[in-house]
Order: sequence, then C-alpha cells, then structure tokens
Amino acid sequence: MNRKNFIQSTTILGSALALGGSPAFANIFTPPLEEPWFDKSKRWAQLAFVENDPGRYDPDFWLSYFKRIHADGALLSAGGVVAFYPTDVPFHHRSKWLGNTDPLGDMMKGCRKMNMSVILRTDPHATRQDMYDAHPDYISVTADGQKRRHWANPELWVTCAYGPYNFDFMTKVNKEIMERYQPDAIFSNRWAGHGVCYCEHCKEMFRKASGLELPKGGDRLDPTYIKWNAWSTGRLKELWFLWDKEIRKQRASARFIPNGFPDKQETGKYSDFFFADQQARQGVMPPWGNAMGAKELRAGLGMKPVVGIFSVGIEEEYRWKDSVQNDAEIRIWVAEGVANGMLPCFVKFGAYIEDKRWMGAVEKMYQGYYKNERYLNNTAPMARVGMVYSEQTNRKYGGKPWQQKSREHGLGMYHALVEDHMPFEMVNDNLLDAEHLKPFKLLVLPNIAALSDAQCAQLKAFVDGGGSIVATFETSLYNEEGKPRSNFGLSELLGVTYDNGVEGPMMNSYLRIKGDAGKGGYHPVVKGLEDSYKIINTVYQVKVKPLGIFPSPVTLIPTYPDLPMEDVYPRIQETDTREVYLKETGKGRVAYLPGDMDRSFWQMMSTDHSTLLRNTIRWALNEVPVADVETAGIVDVAVWRQKNSMTVHLVNLTNPMMMKGPFRDLLPVEAAVSIRVPANKKVTGVSLLMSGTKPAFENKDGLVTLKGIQILDHEIVALDLA
Repeated sequence: MNRKNFIQSTTILGSALALGGSPAFANIFTPPLEEPWFDKSKRWAQLAFVENDPGRYDPDFWLSYFKRIHADGALLSAGGVVAFYPTDVPFHHRSKWLGNTDPLGDMMKGCRKMNMSVILRTDPHATRQDMYDAHPDYISVTADGQKRRHWANPELWVTCAYGPYNFDFMTKVNKEIMERYQPDAIFSNRWAGHGVCYCEHCKEMFRKASGLELPKGGDRLDPTYIKWNAWSTGRLKELWFLWDKEIRKQRASARFIPNGFPDKQETGKYSDFFFADQQARQGVMPPWGNAMGAKELRAGLGMKPVVGIFSVGIEEEYRWKDSVQNDAEIRIWVAEGVANGMLPCFVKFGAYIEDKRWMGAVEKMYQGYYKNERYLNNTAPMARVGMVYSEQTNRKYGGKPWQQKSREHGLGMYHALVEDHMPFEMVNDNLLDAEHLKPFKLLVLPNIAALSDAQCAQLKAFVDGGGSIVATFETSLYNEEGKPRSNFGLSELLGVTYDNGVEGPMMNSYLRIKGDAGKGGYHPVVKGLEDSYKIINTVYQVKVKPLGIFPSPVTLIPTYPDLPMEDVYPRIQETDTREVYLKETGKGRVAYLPGDMDRSFWQMMSTDHSTLLRNTIRWALNEVPVADVETAGIVDVAVWRQKNSMTVHLVNLTNPMMMKGPFRDLLPVEAAVSIRVPANKKVTGVSLLMSGTKPAFENKDGLVTLKGIQILDHEIVALDLA
C-alpha cells in the first residue's frame, strides 16, 4: 500500500469507528492519523510488565517520563502468557494482581493523549497448567516424547509455535486486543519456537510436507534438518500472514510485527516496520554489533523504519533482568544503532522501578535526538562500500575443519572496516541485482562460499559495469545448496582456478612483503608494511593456480618448525606463491585473498592483518571515501542523506572495554574529517549536532574539511545543502 492510499484507508477506518462500527473502546484509543504511523514515531519506550505490576506501579510516573524524553512511540505488554487487561478469552491467564483494574487501558489512554504510536506486545511461548489440562496437544514435545516444561519457570509449559496454540488460541487473543484497544500493531516476542518440536501436529504436518520423520537433532547440515528448517520457516510465514490479516480486519493500518523472523530477505519483503531485538552486549562482543545488525536488516528492508530495542540492564547468559548497566555502555550501544539508521527504544522489565540510574542517560540521549530530529530523517545511506553477508552460506556451508567458525570471516572483515573508519553498508547476497548494487563502487565478500550460478553472474555483471570486488578464501567454491564445485563459480573474475585442496592449520608460516624491483617501490596494498619483510600468515588457505600474470607484493613463506628453538628458521626463504591476487578489469578492480585473512584477523587481532585488509579494500575502491576520518582512536563512521542535508555520524569506540563490556567511562578522542559534497550541491552551513556548536571548516573543490573535532561518544557532523 502506498503512503497516499494508506492515509485514505486509515481516515475512512477512523470515521467508521467514530460512527460505532467497532466497540466503544475504539473512540478512546484511536489517534488522529495524518501520516503512516510507522513513519511518524522516532523515539520509543517499552514497558515489559511483570505479573505483579498491576496496582503496584505508577502509570503517571511513566507517562511523565515519556513526555520528558520526547518519546513518541510506546511498546506495552498486553497478553499471551499473562493478560494485563480483563480478557474474556478462555484460558488466557489474567494477572493475579489485576482485580477490577485495566493497567493496559490506563497506559493506552495516556499515550494516546500525547499522540504517541502504541504497539502492544504478546508472548505466546509459554502457558499455564489449566491450558495444559484442556489442550495437551498445544504443548511442545521433546525428542524423547516428553511434554516440555519451561526451562526458567517449571510451573509453566512451553507451547508449540507451529500448531493450534498459535494458529487458533493466539489468533483469538490478537482479535480481542485489537477490538478493545485499536493499537497500531501487535508485536510478538518468542513467537517462532525453540527448535524442533515433536508434538503430534508437527509430526503429521512435517511428514505430509516432506515424506520424512522429524530430524532427531539440530545439526544444521543434516539434510532432514535443512528440510525441517525450510518447512518451519514456511509455517511461521503462514502464521505471520494469518495474524497480520486478522489484525488488519480490525484496523486496516495496523500490522503484525514478528520478533526475529528467520529470513532477513523475507522480513524485508513483507514488513513495513520492524523491531530489532538486539538489546545489549554479552560475552566477547564489540559495540558495533548493534550497527551490524542494523545494516543487515536494512540490506533486506531498505529504508523502512527499524526500531532498535536496547536494554537498560545487563544481557549476559545468566539473565539479570532487573539489573542496570553503566551509562557509558548504554550510550555507546544506542549511538551505534542510531548512527546506523535505527530508531531507539529502551526496554524496562517490570514497571515498578527500584533503580533509576539509567534514566538520566536515556533522557539526555533522547532529548539530543529530538532536538536534531530533522537531521535523523534519513533518506539513503551514502556509503560506496558494501559488505556482502550470506544467510545461505551460514545455513548450508561447513563441516570440514577449515570451515569451522565460518561467521568469523564476516566479523573480522567488519572490524577491519571499522578500524579503517570506512563508511560501508551490508548487502544481502539474495539481492545482488543491478538496482540493489547501484549505490556501491566496491563489494567485499568475506568467504561468501555458497553462491548460485545466477548470483555469480550478477557479481560478474557488477564488475563489468565498473564495480570492484574483494573476496577471500572459499568464496563461490560451493553452490547455493552448499554442494562443492570443481572450480570457483567466480574463477574467471578472481583470476584463479581451484587446485583441489585447503592447507592448514599452517603453523609458523609467514607472508613475505616484497617491493616491485622493476618500479622501485611497493604496491599500495602493503603500505605501512614496507619495513616488515614478513608478517604472520593466515591459519588456512585455499590452493589455487593463477590464470594470468599478477603482481607479487605478498607471497608465501611455508611452514617451518617452531621447536626446538635451535630449529626455528625457514627452510624455504622465497616462493612465487601469491597470497593476494590483484587485477584491474575495465573501470573495476578485483582482489582475491586465498587465505582466511578475515577470520585469522578476528581470532588473533594482528595489526598487520588489519593493515593488509584495509589497504586491499582501499586499493580496490580506487576512489576517495565519501567521508575520510583521521584519528588515533577507533571511530565508527556512517554517512547519510536527508532531504536538504547530509550527516556524518562519528561513534567513538576507543576504550579498553571495546571487545568486552561494559564500558566504565567514555574516553574522548580528536578527529579530522573530510567530506565529499554531492555534485551540484552547495553547502550553506556546517554544525556539530550533539555538542551544539558551529565549527570552523574549509570548503574547497567539493571537499569540506573539519579539524579538531572532539568526540566523546557520538558526534554528528551536519552539512546543510542547497
């Protein structure tokens, strides 16, 4: 539905409700509609009620806070495992503390008075004993035939996501919620199941669909599991469409929002609006993980609104849901999301508040984003580098020793790009057509091993059209089903053929850094490594044969003994085995690294690996980045267009806790930024939005340069354009 039709249909709906076409609740809860609600709200607040909140928490406290932080969207818990309103659906468990109250209705009225968008949350993944007694077939079953008790609360039972509990019971719950409260959407948490369910319904449906019995385990490479994964994804898609259809019957503008649909491309195809539930760091995880999730979703959704849910608490595996994080950690995580196009949404578990320490940090951020809202209404990212990610590779590639931890190829490449301060986007490998690739000059393929013939053809067409490519390791050596090819699907493009093997792990092996004797210098890919002679090699490398003549700035020094100490010397000092294959083709450039350089970088964090990756990317890009940042710190960079401006987001990740949270404090860094102004645009003003200052700048030959920018957590350079 286009925006014009959306407005017309929702206006007609509002008139019908006012005339009594739906329950009387509708007049109270339906807001005036001037634009699609999912384009309107920019700052969100989520209250995840707990069962004893009714009668205990203060709704006025929260409504006052929403107003103070300029929240214009609310996500409120409604039903499922607990109903926070006086439900009439049989076996829909009312909060024991509900009494004659309607806490959901109270919050709805308050939010609507402030013209906020409101989404109501359900959680269908667990149920009570009375439901078990009445409908035992609604309960998930384990592989050994046992009804599944809830792992965290043994009083509850885990429900089957694919059968009548969701398709029948929760459809009735959704209908009741829509009839009574007319929210803008229903968002379901944990709706997609928890692995293979062996209940009678799943057995029958899967057997009918595939002719097979359910897989006995969760091995992602098991052919039966692959078929189950496809079947379960299809079943969830049916559920999504059912709930969405029934919700729209009650309010044409409303939507069902699935939390975590398994396929990002399908998510992008069918969603107008999406919540990204990546709440905080846990374990060893860089803060740019929030940005990576945003970019992956945008690769499928395009410029549709994505709300990033962030927790004010600690998100470690031990699930301290009533905890509070350090302010610095919250600010950096949120900054990474906002800088990369997400709308912020804090989540507070339990509406009765005991620890308010987080509230000041959220208030300051939200007020800053509200003040600069027009510069956050992005129309398109401006990055010229796209890093490809592949769900089909993640699902169907692996099993051999050198294919373990295959996702770390992408993590290593991502981190190298961040260290280089390079603006870049993510690219979905199922969307490699000319229209989706049009913004990019360079595509980076970090071991995108599983590619179809059609995808390979699209990448060749990209290079034929003047684009460039950097690829690593086994890229294109497997088809879309994860089956090995006899040669690379991109063999001609990469300039090599597969030599039937992968070496490794290569103990005590090195990369020889060479100058070009004929030209009396060094190739740009080894800039900064000229004095090193040799650097550490990757852990694994694909055996290849070149199809032509290549430069040789990096060659192999084979493995030699690392013990006893007296024997630690190379047996072969020089080889002609290249470790970086570089070629120019038309207006494009192609670089292929046969080693797992990206994964090795992630595992060892060698600065030499980072330097080589970054140099190779810059050589292949062969143009000045849209924003070039010079700083001694680690700063994540994102560049956006708005209607009459462009912005450069600078997020300061420089911190001893960058890889393992939480940040203890924020450590400011200084940066110089050069920004390429779009052709035929005139700069009428430059601002530093978060610090609220007008900096000195130079504007010469289409390049705006600023020096001495102080970045604490998040700074935004805004250029007003005529």
